[in-house]
Amino acid sequence: MRWFELGPFTVFDVETTGMSPVRDRIVQIGAVRIDRDGFISRYQSLVNPGRQIPPGVICVHHITDEMVADAPNFAAVGRDFLAFADHSTLVAHNARFDLGFLQESLARTGLPLWKGRTLDTLRLIKTTHPGLPSYRLQSLRAIFQLASDDTMQAHRADADVEWTLQILEIALNAALKAHPPAVSKTEQTGGRRTR
Repeated sequence: MRWFELGPFTVFDVETTGMSPVRDRIVQIGAVRIDRDGFISRYQSLVNPGRQIPPGVICVHHITDEMVADAPNFAAVGRDFLAFADHSTLVAHNARFDLGFLQESLARTGLPLWKGRTLDTLRLIKTTHPGLPSYRLQSLRAIFQLASDDTMQAHRADADVEWTLQILEIALNAALKAHPPAVSKTEQTGGRRTR
């Protein structure tokens, strides 16, 4: 079995105006969906938070007030994201943070909450690869030498989801290797029944 056949998965990440889902707002959401046949699709949008982004936060993700001034509000982005992720498992690195912001933002704008399955790559990679010096996403980038290019900027949702997708692949491949799914005799013989 290939790891993505366990899906479909939608890996997502949010950038925000701060750390509190109640007080702060989303300024960017990025997602990569991989279906059971391996087909990959991507979604990304800046979000106008309706407030100024604190200078200290801009220093982290480099998203400025000018960049989000003409961006859609979360109500529009949230509808699009829910449609994109429909009938998949939501995946995030340290999912409690991203899912907390997503659910709070959906509730605030009157959109339905996410009721589907979720998976945290932070917990998953700790299970499949215990004893690593750090499980921060940027540390895992270095440990596993994750693929990158010059356009990918750390702490931006569109880049972080690409690295999280690679972590998901590494962890699920390790889990499948350690605990391969049972294969029936019919599957082993290419559909021919055996006695």
